[in-house]
Amino acid sequence: MYVPAAVDVTPDQRIVEAAAVLRADEAVTGWAALRWQGAAWFEGTDGQTGRRDVPLLARRDRAAPTGAMVSQEFLHPDQITTVDGVPVTLPVRSVVHEMRYADTLGEAVVALDMACYSDLVSLAEVTAYVATLGPVTGIQQARDALVLGEENSWSPKETAMRGVWTMRAGLLRPLCNAPVFTLEGRHVGTPDLIDPELGLVAQYNGSDHISLAGTAADVNKDASYRDLGLERVTMLVTDWGEIDDFTRRLLEAAGRASARTAPRRWRIEPPTWWTPTHTVERRRALPGLERERLLGYRRTA
Repeated sequence: MYVPAAVDVTPDQRIVEAAAVLRADEAVTGWAALRWQGAAWFEGTDGQTGRRDVPLLARRDRAAPTGAMVSQEFLHPDQITTVDGVPVTLPVRSVVHEMRYADTLGEAVVALDMACYSDLVSLAEVTAYVATLGPVTGIQQARDALVLGEENSWSPKETAMRGVWTMRAGLLRPLCNAPVFTLEGRHVGTPDLIDPELGLVAQYNGSDHISLAGTAADVNKDASYRDLGLERVTMLVTDWGEIDDFTRRLLEAAGRASARTAPRRWRIEPPTWWTPTHTVERRRALPGLERERLLGYRRTA
């Protein structure tokens, strides 16, 4: 087999090329299987410029083709599905593979969160599957990630920021993307993280916020939260190089929030007209047009 030199080597192209060596009862798994089944955020990179190998599950001992890695872990035929001609493991098997073999616990949590983000798995489904596994490689990391998983994180960086919030700052676990309303029921905004007890919100500003329009929107949102008496802290894309600085700002904001004594002028309990979409089950239950209206902003693979 060969590929013309002019073909762009996209993540999808790499998956197709790796899958070409598979035989019956073998499949693509891990990040590549999740991406092929429509999951967003699984780019097949190491977070920088390097490419991750396409993980394959094979029944026979074989050398891995260039750009792929081969495992001979047991694979039941019932855990394989074919999507657009490519055999891939079912989403729950694929994400648990990612969780088990992730380099860090944080990366395992990101994989779980992002598979939930695309509604390919729910925490309940992953929990049930992990419970069937014995002492396989990485199983404890998968179990630990399950405890930290979230079905309503909207990006890997939001998940990572949640880790800073709980692990480094030692604050209580926040809610993810919980909408904030005035007491009269007007929607004010949906912060990335919120502690409804403290009245503390956090927002992650990635590279898409570095523009006049993005900055203006952030300033307006800051003012809206401040008018309601919420304390807000922002994490910038540059903070990953100086994570202690953000942790300090976060703890200072938490201190200011805890010192507030003014009556609360906001709520997170939605009014009757609001359609909650914070769980995989709720999102899956949305009819087609309603799903497009409410979730059309979401990133897709």
